[in-house]
Amino acid sequence: MRVTGIHHVAFAHEGGAATLPALTRLLGLEVAHVEEGDGFTERMLPAGECYLQLLEAGGPGVVRRFLDRRGPGLHHIAFTVPDLDGALAELRAEGVRLVDEAARPGGMGTRIAFIHPSAFGGLLVELVEEEPRAGGPGNGI
Repeated sequence: MRVTGIHHVAFAHEGGAATLPALTRLLGLEVAHVEEGDGFTERMLPAGECYLQLLEAGGPGVVRRFLDRRGPGLHHIAFTVPDLDGALAELRAEGVRLVDEAARPGGMGTRIAFIHPSAFGGLLVELVEEEPRAGGPGNGI
């Protein structure tokens, strides 16, 4: 498997938290993309060659469960790969435990799959395959 970069780092937080205003006001980051997920809102903030992904809990689901167990903080790190299906096949061949056995649709038109945290000592890792696009983080421009 070949990782070509960090796609995003995800931070889970409560709705109404000062996280987003602080990032925009103090660091000058701007929200470039917003999507609603199952019980959460995802906001993508470009930061150089990758994104900061804010996961704001809005109801029951994976983000709410994470916050109830651990509180606000790092949720996962996502790496860009050119061939997600091939990467998953390699990981399965190595006996790595996967959260997603097959690629699924992700935000911003990507394909994604998560690797179980047990593979990386407790760190949840996401693999992202992007559609080629002009400009923007994650594509080397």
